[in-house]
Amino acid sequence: MFFHVRARQFVLPLLLGFTAVACKTVTEVAPKVAEEPATVYTIKKGAHYSDKNNVRKLTTSRIRFEVTFDSTAIYTSVKPNNQADINKLYGLSDCNTSHHTNSARFGWRWYNNRLEVLAYTYLNKKWEYKLLGSVPLGQKVALELRMEEGNYVFEMLGKEVDMPRACNGAAEGYQLYPYFGGDETAPHDITIRIKDLK
Repeated sequence: MFFHVRARQFVLPLLLGFTAVACKTVTEVAPKVAEEPATVYTIKKGAHYSDKNNVRKLTTSRIRFEVTFDSTAIYTSVKPNNQADINKLYGLSDCNTSHHTNSARFGWRWYNNRLEVLAYTYLNKKWEYKLLGSVPLGQKVALELRMEEGNYVFEMLGKEVDMPRACNGAAEGYQLYPYFGGDETAPHDITIRIKDLK
């Protein structure tokens, strides 16, 4: 009896110890997936085109991306009336034509002491634009362009703007990249960060 009691006194703490170990929750930490970095586009002083503007054919119904402007987007035009000119940001040609015939892209300008983003299109060689709004420098802003039946839908910060389109179905064309001008070239190096979104 003495042995039996002593054995139970020894086994019970031992079992409790194993039970405590067996009941521990193991939390697995998933490895952090590396986020795709934004592409930095630089428009050099005296240039119109950005440094990364390879010809890239596109067939798509939607373009989504995130843009960040910094203080290099602040500029003063040589001719005051050129300050309202629209610089080009990102988009595509459409309807299997050149971008000066049919295209849709976001535009931007430093105007009224703020960074404005605009919807900008060519429809059968006639260009048109609509203001989407202004964005703060240094902040990531998501933009979306959808190709719909007979129109484009530009979206920024919950605001949508519709513009007429010359064709239907998915857009067929080529990628359009950051471009400065208008009449004037970049007054200094301008850097724009763009990250394509799924």
